Amino acid sequence: MAVYWVNTFTSILDDERLGRYIEIAGPAMLAAGGRFLARGEPLVALEGESALRTTIIEFADLDAAVAAYNSPAYQEALRVLGDAATREIRVIAAAPPAG
Repeated sequence: MAVYWVNTFTSILDDERLGRYIEIAGPAMLAAGGRFLARGEPLVALEGESALRTTIIEFADLDAAVAAYNSPAYQEALRVLGDAATREIRVIAAAPPAG
């Protein structure tokens, strides 16, 4: 069953390092079988405090999402990002088909 990696940035302290992280992390996710569904700044916050940036990536299953996180390429992206941002990452299951 497909899963969705939801990466939410709650603070960004260094835009330059974030940019370098994005340059490495994007290809790492694609190489690991991820498919970007959405990424960027919120268009509107209907409730709660707005996150600064959110990315949603689809993976075939939980194992693929966890393997992507643990891949050497993504670990390099994390090393580059360091303490330049605060974020939360969750992996959630796709909704079952209706009916």
